[in-house]
Amino acid sequence: MEPATPAPTIAAVAPRLLLTPLPHDGPETFAEYRARGGYDGLMRLLQDGTPEQLRREVAIAGLRGRGGAAFPTARKWELAANSGHDTRYVVANGGEHEPGSRKDRVLVERHPHAVLEGLMLAGIATGATKAWLYLIEDMHGPRAAAEQALRELDEQGLMHLPIALHLGPPTYVAGEETAALNAIEGKPAKPRKKPPFPGELGLFEKPTTVNNVETLAHTAWIARHGGAAFAAIGTTESKGTLLFTLGAEVRRPGVYELPFGTTFRQLIDDCGGGLANGRAVRAVLPAMSCGFVAAAHLDVPIAYETLRPLGSSPGCGGVRIVDDATDTVALTLEIAEFFMREQCGQCPPCRMETNQFVHILKAVQQGKGPGYQDKLQKLAEFSRKKGFCSLIEMAAAPVLSAVQCFAEDFARAAGPGTPAGS
Repeated sequence: MEPATPAPTIAAVAPRLLLTPLPHDGPETFAEYRARGGYDGLMRLLQDGTPEQLRREVAIAGLRGRGGAAFPTARKWELAANSGHDTRYVVANGGEHEPGSRKDRVLVERHPHAVLEGLMLAGIATGATKAWLYLIEDMHGPRAAAEQALRELDEQGLMHLPIALHLGPPTYVAGEETAALNAIEGKPAKPRKKPPFPGELGLFEKPTTVNNVETLAHTAWIARHGGAAFAAIGTTESKGTLLFTLGAEVRRPGVYELPFGTTFRQLIDDCGGGLANGRAVRAVLPAMSCGFVAAAHLDVPIAYETLRPLGSSPGCGGVRIVDDATDTVALTLEIAEFFMREQCGQCPPCRMETNQFVHILKAVQQGKGPGYQDKLQKLAEFSRKKGFCSLIEMAAAPVLSAVQCFAEDFARAAGPGTPAGS
């Protein structure tokens, strides 16, 4: 596949919008957040702004959801705001349980007030009467930081919307937006069938807006600096910054904030210090539920419009790096087994797909010959859009891209013959 056409040059590289440096290891306090302009956007909105103006600024910003789906935030807000119901709710979703991603945990633990300001802004913009901050029960540091921030907010008299903290179970699907709603209602944390969408019928059968915590922290920045300032950062279709998680594969693992338009090579080398083992990068998986990006495309700017032609997406920024010594068949099987374990069991097509992916990949690993590519493709096509949530597509993306990106590895593992579908 030919490299995608690079996105336009980054129009502006601002200082970090979310992960501002702190002089200590603990969470940012109310006083520290106020000192850098925190809650200015909220106060300005309450004094002389309107929900419509805020929604318009977020639309101008071009902000898209940072949980992985990248849905336009302003459009999601409009759905609830125009629902016609008197009672509406809003939820900050920090239910992060994807292997390789720690950005939501770091954001809530280090900068809880940015998330809470964004949550209240979203509540005002959509006409909500109550809000929830949704975390996972094993997120001890973020929970403590959120509880402290909520106390400070209450003491300062700035709790302009009742906010409850809810802890969901430590399962992957519990982070899906409708699974989070079920958990808050005291039900099993499993996804709901859509439509209706939460903005139409959500918590307790009321319109509910669910935004990722990173999305909401960006909302607080937009309310303070304006939509145009946010839109000036990034590329044509991908605005602002994104949080990336780098793991132990690099010399400097951690969570990094970079503008859209940055390349994977810059992320790995400039931020991560290169691979810890000194080997060469063979491919990158932008997030568990994305397609692989081959080393030939490491200099393609990271943006929705540039990764789409490569069959991938920025996802949630939980980056996994494949070096030239990685057993790519074993890695693909590991990913498939994760989705098989973590599917909730509600939807027969999802159970079938995830189980069969594992079965087929094990056959490849055992050298049982060609035919796997055709089987995997047909299985994915049959199952597409047949689940309550998008896990059915998320499980297919890395598997289908792996057999293309690492075609020689799969053919060698499977044994003699020409793989079907090649």
